[in-house]
Amino acid sequence: MKTQDKLILRALAGETLPVPPAWMMRQAGRYLPEYMATRAQAGDFLSLCYNPDLATEVTLQPIRRFGFDAAILFADILLVPQALGADLWFVTGEGPRLSTIQNLDDFGKLGPAADIHETLNPIYQTLRNLRESLPPETALIGFAGAPWTVATYMIAGRGTPDQAPAHALMQNDVAVFDALMDRITEATIIYLSAQIDAGAEVVKLFDSWAGSLKGEAFAKYALAPAKRIIKALKEKHPDTPVIAFPREAGDNYIGFAKATGADCVALDNSVTPEWGAANVQVDGCVQGNLASRHMVTGGQELVDATKRTVDAFREGPYIFNLGHGITPDADPANVELMLKTVRG
Repeated sequence: MKTQDKLILRALAGETLPVPPAWMMRQAGRYLPEYMATRAQAGDFLSLCYNPDLATEVTLQPIRRFGFDAAILFADILLVPQALGADLWFVTGEGPRLSTIQNLDDFGKLGPAADIHETLNPIYQTLRNLRESLPPETALIGFAGAPWTVATYMIAGRGTPDQAPAHALMQNDVAVFDALMDRITEATIIYLSAQIDAGAEVVKLFDSWAGSLKGEAFAKYALAPAKRIIKALKEKHPDTPVIAFPREAGDNYIGFAKATGADCVALDNSVTPEWGAANVQVDGCVQGNLASRHMVTGGQELVDATKRTVDAFREGPYIFNLGHGITPDADPANVELMLKTVRG
């Protein structure tokens, strides 16, 4: 199969398809018993990310089980801070922890963006493995966290409900904040470019906390870095599509693709599919946006919501997905039901 025949790549090129291609954020993960077995084999989450054989295996698991139209690299957005020199560890049941960047001295401990490959080489090997192992019809997606979202973790040392530490640094020491954003942006360009060289056919930029940026701050710290990253990637890899996901951007979703050069905008489920079609799909491909809770609750409500989402976006280029990642309490049987509904 030629690369350009893959359904997701056709949608990303602007084609309206009779049945939308589908994949799920976090499709390799804790809701699958086979994932839990492989993770136990790895020992811990970071060891799994950095073990190309096991990371390849967990990336392939949902493809074998469900036949998604794309596989997304198994990794984590916080590998970039680690590659820049931040300490990173995971606390069981609580999530990631990092050494913090709160002043110029902290920032000075980070390494240059050009030096990230030594840490991230195993991730590129996973991509090379996947290009050899995936079915010919399945596209391979690479990804990174967007600079603002990655910065929120680096500044607070953990996930926070309102990203307050990052907002505080932005207000109180704009020089350090801007320097950190610039370093992450530069590293993200280098990292995603290397992912494409290793075999990624699409890359996605996850800005999970974009919604907490308002007004000028959104333009400066969500939109502008995305534009810079996409421009740099397109210069080097003009044929590789980029999906942008400024989660909970609300009205800032409007025009985001045109402003940044993204080939597709992923929508969360805080907006309705009808709104997304009227306001975002007019500019090109969209992805989304079924609420993740349906993967837990299932039933007729799942079927109805899936049909509504597909129906709303059927007039333009579209990739079916969730509005956020699938949760660990999801039932794999509901994923089967969702895909059966999407594919009719």
